Amino acid sequence: MKRDSIFYPINCGETLPQNNIHAVSCSMPTLKDVIDYEEQKEEILKKITVAYPRFIIHPYLKKLSNYLKKKYKVSNDYELILLSSKKAVDVVSNFYYIHNAFQFKEDFGVIKVLKGRQYQKVLKFIQYVGYNLSSRLAEDYLYKIGLIENLQDEELEKKKYAQDIIISTLANAYKEQKENICLAPSGMNAIYSILKALKNIQARNGKSILIQFGWLYLDTTNIVSNYFEESKVFYDVTNLDILEEFLKNNQNRTLAIITEVPTNPLVKTANLKRLRELCDTYNIVLVIDSTFATPYNLDLKPYADIFVESLTKFACGNADVLMGAIILNSKFNISHIKNEFFKHCDTPYIKDMQRMALEIKDYKKRVKKISQNTKELIDFLPTLPYISKIYSSLDKENFENYKNLMFDENSLCGIISIYIENDFEKIYNTLNFAKGPSLGTEFTLLMPYTYLAHYDLINSEKGREFLEKIELPINLIRISVGVEDINEIKKEFLRVKSNLN
Repeated sequence: MKRDSIFYPINCGETLPQNNIHAVSCSMPTLKDVIDYEEQKEEILKKITVAYPRFIIHPYLKKLSNYLKKKYKVSNDYELILLSSKKAVDVVSNFYYIHNAFQFKEDFGVIKVLKGRQYQKVLKFIQYVGYNLSSRLAEDYLYKIGLIENLQDEELEKKKYAQDIIISTLANAYKEQKENICLAPSGMNAIYSILKALKNIQARNGKSILIQFGWLYLDTTNIVSNYFEESKVFYDVTNLDILEEFLKNNQNRTLAIITEVPTNPLVKTANLKRLRELCDTYNIVLVIDSTFATPYNLDLKPYADIFVESLTKFACGNADVLMGAIILNSKFNISHIKNEFFKHCDTPYIKDMQRMALEIKDYKKRVKKISQNTKELIDFLPTLPYISKIYSSLDKENFENYKNLMFDENSLCGIISIYIENDFEKIYNTLNFAKGPSLGTEFTLLMPYTYLAHYDLINSEKGREFLEKIELPINLIRISVGVEDINEIKKEFLRVKSNLN
């Protein structure tokens, strides 16, 4: 049967991309699905078995964990948690004072923890630090011992070229030396590694305050709260006066500033020239999460000491590899102590690198096509009466800051967020785009951002007041613009308009 549109409803729990066991997103087509997931309702958890790997334990990891419990005769009072390496075991064990006298003879990390509260706390910590065991490694292990019959049918780059293809692509894109780039098993592991190193280095200098500039990604904030006794958040990236006043009074205690360019999800851009000048004046390291910017849209080289990028997003483009990267900027002195930053990272599993190496070849082409579609969509969306406000890199309040960073006119961040004051649930439910967590995919992907990222804040009066303070709307849909025919994307938004009439 021929469809009228290239977009169609995708059942709750289906992987995004579909039929891919290594998908990092999953379909949540209705707002009720999202709320049920946030409230961990049993019915929805039966449907959602594969999702973002740092948030939901992959079914292959569950199966492998059960196998290892039997293999090593582990008491039923305990659960096994599988990690990317033995180094990761040391990090987690030291943080929670877990005594791992029992040695698991595996090439990856295994921790034995008591069921219940300890198990949940350790899982949450691993979510923040990103030491996740690869689903592809688990798949290979289970296939080898006969517990699964088939491997995912997917194209892979040759092993001997994979890592170099990824690093060479990033080196060319960031105009950086290959030795200044380090891969990690997730974007969060890259961020954790940088912040851990900065804390260790700057402790010798008596500096202990980390500044979060802007409303950052949830787990970046969680790492900071776990690892830094002192931190300060400046929510408004357009107001550098308050930041400067703080630095004047705390210049000898501030170790680094971490920010996103542009910010997630409201796509705001700071005045990086002034921010860099402040960092130089007060001798502060500037870390920029460049995932939204990508190295093909914005020239951030004059500003960041360190870049962190989640390659899971635009670099992958297909939402089926979890990986991150640290890029040290040789323009600044921080790159001279690269080993301090890289030693905390784990190396991604070889098959993840093989898959990423294949996908990253189209990185620039993908980003530029998404940018073209984004420009047309920004022009089109104001014609839809059900959208109350649009957030994009073209916003008047900070476009001047964004424009100063653009490589060319076709350099728009492929994220648009829309605020829907009325009929939010109906509109979200009716749109037939793929809907679920993550971004940067070649397929247009929608996410009810505040519900999925900050549901705890929605549920309390104090939380809602805080959201209002930082100007983050509850009824917000983040659109990760895809590479589809722009007319088809517009047609889907228009279909919803006609259904509301």
